[in-house]
Amino acid sequence: MDEVITAADASSSMRSSSPLILSSNLPLFSAFLAFSTAQFLKVFTNWYKEKRWDSRRMLGSGGMPSSHSASVTALAAAIGFQDGMGGSMFALAVVLSAIVMYDASGVRLHAGRQAELLNQIVCELPSEHPLSSARPLRELLGHTPVQVVAGAILGVFVSFLMHASHYQ
Repeated sequence: MDEVITAADASSSMRSSSPLILSSNLPLFSAFLAFSTAQFLKVFTNWYKEKRWDSRRMLGSGGMPSSHSASVTALAAAIGFQDGMGGSMFALAVVLSAIVMYDASGVRLHAGRQAELLNQIVCELPSEHPLSSARPLRELLGHTPVQVVAGAILGVFVSFLMHASHYQ
C-alpha cells in the first residue's frame, strides 16, 4: 500500500531537520566568520602597532587585516570548495573579490590619505574661518596592500577550515 504524506507532515519534517540558514549555507557562514574574525583581530593588531587597546577598531573600517578582503575571499573559496572552481558562481565570486580588494587598496586608501591632508589643512585655518570648526573627516577608510593580502589569506584559511570541519 502506498503511503500518503500530507503537507503538514512534510512541513514539520523539513522544519525539524533543516538547520538555521547561516549554518546550512557554508559560503555565507564562511564569509560572515571571516569578516568577524578579521574585525576581532584588528583590536590586537592595533594594540601591537599603537601600544594601546581600542575596542572601537572592531567596528571600524581600515586596519589589519582587511575584513572586506577576508569576507569576499572566504565566500569565493567556500563556493570553490563546495561547487567546484569551474562554475559560474565561483567566477562571479572571484571577480567580486578582485574588485573589492582593488577598491580597498586603491580608491579607499587614497580617499583616506586625502581626508588626512584635508583635516590637517582645516586645523591650520584661522579660528574665524567658517571651516575651522568643521567636523574632521574619517581617515581610516582603506587598506595597504599588505592588509588586503592578510585579509585574503585569512578568508581562504577560514573557508578551508569550515569546509574541512563540515565534511569530516
